[in-house]
Amino acid sequence: MSPYASLVGSTLAGYTLREQIGEGGTSIVFRGEHPQHGVVAVKVLKERLRHDRTAVARFLREAELGERVQHPNVVRTIEVGEVDSGLRYLATEWASGEILERYMRRNAPLPREDVARIVQQVADAVHAVHEAGIVHRDLKPDNLMYDPLTHDIKLLDFGIAAATDTSPDERLTRAGFFVGTLMYVAPEALSGELVTEAADQYSLATISYFLLTGTLPYTAKSPREMFSQLLSQPPIPLNRAKPGVQYGERVEQTIMRGLARQPSERFVDVETFARELGAALAADSAEAADRGLFARVRKLFGN
Repeated sequence: MSPYASLVGSTLAGYTLREQIGEGGTSIVFRGEHPQHGVVAVKVLKERLRHDRTAVARFLREAELGERVQHPNVVRTIEVGEVDSGLRYLATEWASGEILERYMRRNAPLPREDVARIVQQVADAVHAVHEAGIVHRDLKPDNLMYDPLTHDIKLLDFGIAAATDTSPDERLTRAGFFVGTLMYVAPEALSGELVTEAADQYSLATISYFLLTGTLPYTAKSPREMFSQLLSQPPIPLNRAKPGVQYGERVEQTIMRGLARQPSERFVDVETFARELGAALAADSAEAADRGLFARVRKLFGN
């Protein structure tokens, strides 16, 4: 049992914590209820970190960056605060559905039209993040909520996001460290340098690759091997990712351009990537339908 299970049923600043739904290295997430805001998500900083200046600063920064972004595909930040006991909390809009990671692990490859719809919504959310002067830096399926009934996507987390006006002195992490999730991180992030918006496009291209194939662009068996492959090898071409899964040349070219090693070789922005992929998938669907119709006609006439 989690040491924070005792918080279930308690009330923090008007938020009644009903159920623990997640736990990370620095915080615990609860489903909560509030008289005014209704069902919400409440993130609570772990008690052992309450006096850790770095942890507290990052917690507050996550809230500040989240408050900058107002978009239908981004969970709304409601408030951040501290109660008398010293616990710090961050309340956000509740997003229905399930984590995209779980959904796509069960269902990928997804139909082309579903992939196009998901990718466009994620791109819209990330574009709003970029317009607010933020690079997300940890775009991955675990940070996206997907509702299969409505097909709606919500971007959830700004835990390691960074403002693009960060000073040069703050642009590096500790030597040999990087921020992000290795399976979805852009190669340029491995230096530990504060990356540009192009890194989020790379992450979205990786998500798109998985949605279309059910696999990732690299086949590493360990973090060390993954690190090495990202730095030294090109990703596996889309149409060689999984036997029997094939797309038109335009679809493959779009995905692989989003996965280009050099940021300057990717699309001009994340919205352009999503629009091009959507158009390529639509054309691919039409061609597949034409091929199917032609095959049925030939069969009908015995040819």
